[in-house]
Amino acid sequence: MSERKYFGTDGIRGHVGEFPITPEFMLKLGWAAGQAFKRDGQRNSVLIGKDTRLSGYMFESALEAGLAAAGVDVKLLGPMPTPAIAYLTRTFRASAGIVISASHNPHHDNGIKFFSAAGTKLDDALEAEIERWLDKPIEVCGPTELGKASRVDDAPGRYVEFCKSTVPNEFTLDGMSIVLDCAHGATYHVAPKVFRELGAKVSVIGGDPDGLNINLNVGSTHLQALKAAVIEKNADLGIAFDGDGDRVLMVDRDGSEVDGDELLYVIASQRFAEDRLKGGVVGTLMTNLGVELALNEIGIEFERAKVGDRYVMERLLANNWVLGGEGSGHMVIRDCTSTGDGIVSALQVLLSVWKSGKTLADLRKGMSKLPQKMINVRVAQRFDPFSRDDIVAAVRKAETELGSSGRILLRASGTEPLIRVMAEGQDASEILRVVEELAKVVEKSTA
Repeated sequence: MSERKYFGTDGIRGHVGEFPITPEFMLKLGWAAGQAFKRDGQRNSVLIGKDTRLSGYMFESALEAGLAAAGVDVKLLGPMPTPAIAYLTRTFRASAGIVISASHNPHHDNGIKFFSAAGTKLDDALEAEIERWLDKPIEVCGPTELGKASRVDDAPGRYVEFCKSTVPNEFTLDGMSIVLDCAHGATYHVAPKVFRELGAKVSVIGGDPDGLNINLNVGSTHLQALKAAVIEKNADLGIAFDGDGDRVLMVDRDGSEVDGDELLYVIASQRFAEDRLKGGVVGTLMTNLGVELALNEIGIEFERAKVGDRYVMERLLANNWVLGGEGSGHMVIRDCTSTGDGIVSALQVLLSVWKSGKTLADLRKGMSKLPQKMINVRVAQRFDPFSRDDIVAAVRKAETELGSSGRILLRASGTEPLIRVMAEGQDASEILRVVEELAKVVEKSTA
């Protein structure tokens, strides 16, 4: 990925109006993607969905024009969760799917994610092919070969039914009170329908997008509003999605946060108890050590992948396992869907609650998280922190201090100009000191 000009760990992302998040680039990107996805001898089509950002309309039109110029038909889905585009790409037998979204970022950012015909994130080779086409001048195909565009009016209903199909027919949420936080994002019109149609009493916050309020003090990165709503309404639990709906975090009935690591443990331990796990569990370099220890204790194998759901998926496929995820709430459940899906993941957690007869608070007690602290150091341009001798020396010193009771991780964000500095261990105060000292070294090194 270090050789990429545009693609990060999760597509292309940046500030609207600043290259490459401009209409001109999106036009060229649509054309380049159309060339990369085209297969001779067949009529090719690409689906385009988006979250609720105002800029999504502009980029949707630009991508549509580029794809049409490449001779590829376009099906427009409108505002839909990222995993819905993955699902619909498969069901429409499309050549690819495109999502216009910057996920959990504010409205002034936007980006592009791609899905293959199989509904999975693109591999490095296909991303490299798109970048090769981006370096070539646009050549519009003949007038009779231009792509056509149409809208898919029933996309929300199709996806709602798909989500419900991932749980058994006898599963019900009757009697359960749930607060949904849709982050003023792409789940606002589908998530409430899913949970209500399964029988839950649903209250919604973050369900009124205006194009500018996506992720604004709501959603999976801002849980205070959900915590307050769960307590105020005396709900059984709360569910928070991010702006594009591929992540989920929860809040139990007393307002305590349940992060992605804990949700992963809840699903894995319940499936293991029912002999339904199908192998081990994949986390990432950022997954709390407490997850690994708790899973190992009950006999579940655990493996770490690089940060990013695409790498979690790679390890799951290599091992023929079905369950993996990240602390951010991005989970991959291969026997349910082909990519991270916040609604589907939430349903699997609630299925564990329903099958066990226990509360979410009870199910999470089997895992104790170790103190973990992360500081994001903003830099002018992303770089490999281990390319700097002063940072390497500081990390080695800190690792010696922590010994075998802790671990340290430094990595460049794949979506923002940040160096993430993380440490984990038994002593919270020592971990805080180590992370703060390392963050200062990184700041000084990049000044």
